[in-house]
Amino acid sequence: MHLIPSVLEAKATKRGQIVIMPTLLITEGLYQAKGATTPLSLMAIYNASGVKGKRVTPLLANEEGGISHFIQSIIRNTPEMDSPFLVLDLGVVLHLMDKWTTNLPSVQPYYAVKCNPNPSLLGVLAALGSSFDCASRAEIESVLSLGVSPDRIIYANPCKSESHIKYAATVGVNVTTFDSKEEIQKIKKWHPKCELLIRIKPPQDSGARNALGLKYGALPEEVMPLLQAAKDAGLKVVGVSFHIGSGGADSRTYHGAIAAAKSVFDMASNDLNMPRMKIVDIGGGFTCGNQFDAASFHVNEALEDNFGKEEGVVVIGEPGRYFAESPFTLASKVIGKRVRGEVREYWIDDGIYGSLNCIMYDFATVTCTPLACSSKPEDPRCRNAKMYPSTVFGPTCDSLDTVLTEYLLPDLELDDWLVFPNMGAYTTSSGTNFNGFNTTAISTYLAYSTPKP
Repeated sequence: MHLIPSVLEAKATKRGQIVIMPTLLITEGLYQAKGATTPLSLMAIYNASGVKGKRVTPLLANEEGGISHFIQSIIRNTPEMDSPFLVLDLGVVLHLMDKWTTNLPSVQPYYAVKCNPNPSLLGVLAALGSSFDCASRAEIESVLSLGVSPDRIIYANPCKSESHIKYAATVGVNVTTFDSKEEIQKIKKWHPKCELLIRIKPPQDSGARNALGLKYGALPEEVMPLLQAAKDAGLKVVGVSFHIGSGGADSRTYHGAIAAAKSVFDMASNDLNMPRMKIVDIGGGFTCGNQFDAASFHVNEALEDNFGKEEGVVVIGEPGRYFAESPFTLASKVIGKRVRGEVREYWIDDGIYGSLNCIMYDFATVTCTPLACSSKPEDPRCRNAKMYPSTVFGPTCDSLDTVLTEYLLPDLELDDWLVFPNMGAYTTSSGTNFNGFNTTAISTYLAYSTPKP
């Protein structure tokens, strides 16, 4: 078992090297303090597609209220601001990649574009060595437009439109997943040179918020007929994929899923005389923090138990939430207020039909902090202010558009703001234009946090 050769492997050998730059002025509007010591990975970030040419504001990650101060400066310097906006902290992305390569050195990340297709995020991940999991023609196009080679893309959708399969063939995306005989026939017809991963359903329920096994994955009794059908069609099955589910999955489930993948490897070569498979795709569902540490432990242990003696096996994963969630912070303006006794009711300019759709579709629990830039400029963070049970509504005319209830907030006024952390996973990517509020119009400001020396 070994790490797939990639840009990631090359960069890993350079981590820790330091270059001394008199100034980091890559392009107009991009600035780092004079005399700074700059890791090569930071240079890669500033030169990444989707970032180069854009303003990146340096922050101190350990400074109290660093992101808050930055958001206040945006509000103060843009008085006409009349829509929500996001801050993307590229320093957090770098930290997450370092954590991934430390915890899962044998697993090449293929970022799941569907989670958040922000071009700056995609470009930075590409520069740091990530490959990409795409589920449609549009996602493939967005990744290729950043200069990413098509051999760094897996078309990880088990059920694809024929026109999308034809497009993948024309641009050289040559690895995809399947879990039905009908998909085999489409691939044979439109992309016969494509290498296949058979998607299996994990044997145990992981308890994830989104149990993808309800929709995708071959059952144990379906695996042999599917492998035979692919062999009969003259297609090359090179590996196995699975997904234990997104959000809150029990990482112990990886043991059974990886063992099931190994049994498919053995079935294909021993029972069907197929060439030995070489790819294990452990899917996504990763989150950062303690949950990632637990998941890493179980993944590494299960890989060693099942594939430790296997030569030439490449292991890939499809993290989305892990890389996208924590780097993004949302700021949304208070556009309406009503007082009913002790209860405060606020309307903000984003909601569950916009980027806060994660409450409905991703079962997210969101939190927020106040920025009373308008009513309390001397103390915008409202330290020691009296708190009131509050309801926060989104801007649409649907009563379902309710973001928070019985949430403790200070007494705010119109043109104050609420700041929501961890707003990058399945937020803007799945928003709507309901009632004429355009989720795609939300601006994103770039920052780079670095710990104090």
